[in-house]
Amino acid sequence: MIEIPVHPVFQLLTNTAAKYPEQTAVRYNDEAYTYRQLKENVDSLAAALANLGLQKGDRAAVMFPNCPQYMIAYYAVLQAGGIVVQVNPHYTEHELKHILQDSGAKWVLTSDEQTGKLLAVRSQTAIERIILFGPCPDSPDHTLLHAEKLIASCPPCPPQPEIDAKEDVAVLQYTGGTTGRSKGVMLTHYNLVANAYQSYWASSQVLQIPGEVTLGISPLYHVYGMTSCMNVSVLIGGTVILLSGFDRDEVIEIIAKYRPTLFPGVPTMYIALLNHPKSGETDLTCLKVCNCGSAPMPVEVIHQFEAKTGARIVEGYGLSEASPVTHRNPVQGIRKAGSIGIPLVHTEARIVDLETGGRTLSTGEAGELVVKGPQVMKGYWNNPEETRAALREGWLYTGDIAMMDEDGYYYIVGRKKELIITGGLNVYPKEVEEVLYQHPAVQEAAVVGIPDSYRGEAVKAYVVPKQGQSVTEEELIDFCRSQLSPYKAPRSVELRSSLPKTTVGKILKRTLVEEERMNMKDSSNAQ
Repeated sequence: MIEIPVHPVFQLLTNTAAKYPEQTAVRYNDEAYTYRQLKENVDSLAAALANLGLQKGDRAAVMFPNCPQYMIAYYAVLQAGGIVVQVNPHYTEHELKHILQDSGAKWVLTSDEQTGKLLAVRSQTAIERIILFGPCPDSPDHTLLHAEKLIASCPPCPPQPEIDAKEDVAVLQYTGGTTGRSKGVMLTHYNLVANAYQSYWASSQVLQIPGEVTLGISPLYHVYGMTSCMNVSVLIGGTVILLSGFDRDEVIEIIAKYRPTLFPGVPTMYIALLNHPKSGETDLTCLKVCNCGSAPMPVEVIHQFEAKTGARIVEGYGLSEASPVTHRNPVQGIRKAGSIGIPLVHTEARIVDLETGGRTLSTGEAGELVVKGPQVMKGYWNNPEETRAALREGWLYTGDIAMMDEDGYYYIVGRKKELIITGGLNVYPKEVEEVLYQHPAVQEAAVVGIPDSYRGEAVKAYVVPKQGQSVTEEELIDFCRSQLSPYKAPRSVELRSSLPKTTVGKILKRTLVEEERMNMKDSSNAQ
């Protein structure tokens, strides 16, 4: 069995910088850092943080879009012994205040453009120091410090904190809050190192060390981008090309210019690139392995993208509580479209009944997916009740409904909370969405259950047609009825120009449901 090294997360960078100091580590716009330069910046900032009083276990919020400064701040906080609190830079003051209050962060590392937001909430938090990257003017506020000045003034002699990799928390990764207020997932150093190695081993047969180039679009402040774009790239001495957002025109240009080989993406990105007017004339064959996470990938999109690029789209599965990856389809060997694949090395998985969670189900039966492995979180920050519900005897209860086939491949069929019960019958949204994606006029689709006085819930589909294509609600309903049992077919379809999404490109189904409820309420009041 392959061994997972027991060391802190920042050791990934230390090791690679020693082996490949002049290899390009990161590119962003006109900036480029070699591993030597990246390590020197990290070490100087870590030394500065320690000199300013950052203690082991202090929480430090790291709040950037994708950029080299995120990587510098992330590894520096860890090198100084702190805990990185991942913060979405697009958060409102209200959302930001909750994360800072819940984590008890005393430190914030961010860009100068976030200053106003932070000052507005500072008095309601434990913040003591704000370290700003960018053209920061001198300020009489001594809690505001200029990162570049700190780095320039400190030699790269970082502190050497004693880290218990299996016990010490490295990152607080806040979940999206789909079941209420967002919770801080405690990921240890060992959790994150383990998942970087597990992810690497899943593709190791086709990877070149060093030399791979990763297209880093997925936000690094999200657990998927942190592991699959950044930590894995650093582990293998790769170059990560960072983009601060997804703009399909920019992505096409980046692919043509830098020829990335690895692309950890989400379905909406692949769909957008597939439908880009220049995708036919742009050589996309540089792509070697394309990982797909965050949401299920429509089978039709997999076939079309692979036919256009020659790359292998490797579907997998993960969640914040597992650092995040637990399953992957093999890069070489049997790969099943529509499946999340098999458990990663050192990972166990099983399907249990939805009622008690204690009975393991047979092959082909749908139930809750539970997993166990070195990447599974320590628990939720200051939330023992939620921790007990999610972690039982070492098993992580994912909240996702899945089934396993006779070959040991797993399939996600829905979330426990997304399951639609219409007229007493279960409908899994993914099954209906797969059918909709087979229609030639459909670019994106989302299926939810909406309140229905007769059935309890009714199946409704939201569809974005492909550019230049026209389709009617009736056509789509008839198409679904031709391939699904009558109760599974949508009762209604709403055509839209776009669907609401998170910053990582995940369709916000709960927003669609809330909009529907508000419309129903307004209609009722009008009567």
